[in-house]
Amino acid sequence: MPFLNHTKTFMLLAAMTALFGGVGYLVGGVPGMAIAFVIAIGLNVFSYWNSDSIVLKAYKAKAAADYSSNRKVSEYLEDTRKLAMRAGLPEPKIYIIEMDQPNAFATGRNPENAAVVATTGLLNMLERDEVAGVMAHELAHVKNRDTLTMTVTATIAGAIGLLANFALFFGGGRDRGGLIAGLAIAFLAPIAASIVQMAISRAREYEADKSGAEILGDPEPLARALAKISGKAELMPDRTTEANQSMAHMFIVNPLAGQKGDNLFSTHPATQNRIEALMSLKGQVSGAYQPDASPAQSEASTSPWLKARQQRKRGPWG
Repeated sequence: MPFLNHTKTFMLLAAMTALFGGVGYLVGGVPGMAIAFVIAIGLNVFSYWNSDSIVLKAYKAKAAADYSSNRKVSEYLEDTRKLAMRAGLPEPKIYIIEMDQPNAFATGRNPENAAVVATTGLLNMLERDEVAGVMAHELAHVKNRDTLTMTVTATIAGAIGLLANFALFFGGGRDRGGLIAGLAIAFLAPIAASIVQMAISRAREYEADKSGAEILGDPEPLARALAKISGKAELMPDRTTEANQSMAHMFIVNPLAGQKGDNLFSTHPATQNRIEALMSLKGQVSGAYQPDASPAQSEASTSPWLKARQQRKRGPWG
């Protein structure tokens, strides 16, 4: 399944690239395509290097350590640090958002600059092992470098949007399909790019669920957490994300209106599909995380998949 998920992501990225190339050629030939691509890369490189600070400021995230006197937050801090150790990751920055909606996300351009965030609604609603399941999922996003994948798709989607706007104003030219073709490109190309972008996001969620279950050593806590928070998230509006819906794909469950199926316009898989996929892993992962274990014991109980990675011998260059 990991191979299939990575293959699916690669195919979707290839489709996005092909769409970009086709639209660019129809609109402005090779020169127009190159100019739009350079502009889009510049915008997205800035976003990539500053994505963590931009998102954290947008949601007014605060360091979880400032709330460490709260039992739930103290457990959240301890478990996230231990789970990062189990995953072979540097300790991330750990934040809290004061929000009733139960949700969480990870951000940062790489594992060394990662941050994980939980809302107060999530910490108040879930049991300790369920919060640990959610954080294992977010750490899996960090481990899988999903922020890089989504930045690449955003770069290409941004370039397609620029080309589409160009088509809207200049109509594509007579020798490249005329006014009707230009208008069709202007409206249909961004929609197609958004669909592919959403499909990539859904593929990444399934992969993070699986990797998170492996980090935790048990898929059940994450499955229970998803069942609890998905319905509640739909009933508790998130005004910040509603104002900037491009952030919706970051969260563990859709912070906007819920979808009942893995349709083309959903940023997340259907929750029931995710739960069923997780429960199919029952018995395939072992070494369940024990919250009360010491860091050394926690690392010793890591699942075989992670243990093999951690015990891999290093060469003379590290």
